[in-house]
Amino acid sequence: MNKLSVRDLDVKGKRILIRTDFNVPLDKKGEIIDIIRITSSIPTIKNVIDRGGRAILISHLGRAKGEVIEGLRMNKVAEKLEVALGKKIKKLNDCIGTSVEMSVAGMKDGDVILLENVRFYNEEEDNDPEFAQKLAKLCDYYVNDAFSVSHRAHASVVGVTKFVSKAAAGLLMEKEIKYLGQAVQNPKRPFLVILGGSKVSDKIEIFKHLLHKVDTFLIGGGMAYTFLKSQGILTGDSLVEKDKLDVANEILENVKKNHSKIILPVDHIIADEFSKTANSRVQDEKSIPDGWRGMDIGPKTIELFKKEIEKANTILWNGPVGVYELPQFKNGTIALAKLLAESKATTIIGGGDSAAAIHDSNVEDKITHISTGGGASLEFLEGKSLPGIEALSDIEGRKIFIAGNWKMNTLQKDARILINGIKEKTDGFKNIDIAFIPPYTHLFLMQDILKDSNIKFGAQNMYFEEKGAYTGEISPLMLKDLGCTYVIIGHSERRKYFNENDELLNKKIKSALKHGLFPIYCVGETQEERDKNLHQKVVEKQLINGLTGITSDEIKKITIAYEPVWAIGTGKNATPEQAEEMHKFIRNRISVIYDEEISSNVRIQYGGSVTSENVADILKQENIDGALVGGASLKIDTFSDLLKIANNL
Repeated sequence: MNKLSVRDLDVKGKRILIRTDFNVPLDKKGEIIDIIRITSSIPTIKNVIDRGGRAILISHLGRAKGEVIEGLRMNKVAEKLEVALGKKIKKLNDCIGTSVEMSVAGMKDGDVILLENVRFYNEEEDNDPEFAQKLAKLCDYYVNDAFSVSHRAHASVVGVTKFVSKAAAGLLMEKEIKYLGQAVQNPKRPFLVILGGSKVSDKIEIFKHLLHKVDTFLIGGGMAYTFLKSQGILTGDSLVEKDKLDVANEILENVKKNHSKIILPVDHIIADEFSKTANSRVQDEKSIPDGWRGMDIGPKTIELFKKEIEKANTILWNGPVGVYELPQFKNGTIALAKLLAESKATTIIGGGDSAAAIHDSNVEDKITHISTGGGASLEFLEGKSLPGIEALSDIEGRKIFIAGNWKMNTLQKDARILINGIKEKTDGFKNIDIAFIPPYTHLFLMQDILKDSNIKFGAQNMYFEEKGAYTGEISPLMLKDLGCTYVIIGHSERRKYFNENDELLNKKIKSALKHGLFPIYCVGETQEERDKNLHQKVVEKQLINGLTGITSDEIKKITIAYEPVWAIGTGKNATPEQAEEMHKFIRNRISVIYDEEISSNVRIQYGGSVTSENVADILKQENIDGALVGGASLKIDTFSDLLKIANNL
């Protein structure tokens, strides 16, 4: 997924507007029948509040169509949500306006507010920009955790994203994209797709989009009879889309040409009418006599489907294979649910009655992923872009990052000239991330001069404790209070002159991350270690020890800086090939510690006598994502030229 995740947001102290799907089923008395949509939202809400964020929840309920309907207020949802979350929440009687803004302004870290039904306003479904802007006014960041409505371009789904700095996917949304995307893009074979439901017309686009990826299709439900009829098989009074017979034939031909196969029912449960009181029996062959209609797959078909399920490594199921709303004709669908639960394959359920069958069979915990999507799942599987997903912020990927490490250089007057000079020359550079890392004495200057700049700043070191009797040390809280974004940890000069070891550096990294700072973790070997061919072992040890206990979410916030000690301040420089070799090695080691996807998103800088003359050749290497620059960052023209070259790359 190339979209920003809630995991990527620094939520501490921030107001996070979370679009959830609390459109729960209600009985005639207005009581909630099923809370699965509420419980599905809990991981995202907890992710925000456990990290010190302030969660503002917004959802629709029922078909209010712009009217305030008492029976569709979110009060009952609030009661169930409190139980599921194990925490008191505040439910408001509106979703926009002065009173709402005042309640949100009074929130504390970890608080949860539930807004009123957003569809009490017509502006929601109209995607009215003024209404969307009022919603955005409530938050610092937006999170969409409602995959099920993401095929709708509504104000709380799409419009609001135009008025916030960051719009991220929630954990449920992330899971939906991961598993449905895996089925569409890179399924582990054999790939089996089970399609049911009443109409071929509802699934034509799925056939077209998945045709070249699927090994076997199993077809059931009402749509099976259109396929059977297209082959000249008698279907009695079964549901047949006569205008889709040619389409069904075309699908069968295309599946054949693709060397895939499509399996249709070989027997049926048939009935003399469509009702709960109908006479029914097993029809032990493909054809169905006049006066009878197919209502479910028969026992032979279940056995035939079972053999295919046992062979599959990925299974996608969308739609019931019988008339699920009539109890006597749900057996085939229930049987499939149980077969999928027993399967060793990755099993993905496309929502609707398929999901209901999983629930009714009590096998939810044995299914890899059950989509909450309904119509959104269908459109996703058809290869359509969902507006709610498209509107989310893209992950920037490994954007080039140049940091100037000033070390123990410059006085206040020099620093002011340097900051302003480089700032003026690099104003408008948007293709790279830039940071100044000055002595502690200049951090106030940085905070003042760079407040409206694209340039960030950080510190050269910090202690891991928040406060205490540590004379001469600076805490992460102090750095954050000054507006620091980054902190260098483990620079070779700290290791050499101050005897900092990997255990201490690991504590510093963890503390920096805890307090919202982004570490630049330095690794590298000495000349002696390289001469003895120990350079990779040395760097590997520094990585493993320094990253001990760092989670897969946290590693994405760390920049690794490879600095061969023999090239720091010596005028020597690793060749681009030498640097790339070590950067590739580091990325491979990170993929072993975590995984390849995470490794591909971690930024790795090169440091060691980087200048405007050699920076282009260094940055052109595949695995080098920037530079930690020493001496060259202390000269306005030199560093500005270096940054310009990087920005143009």
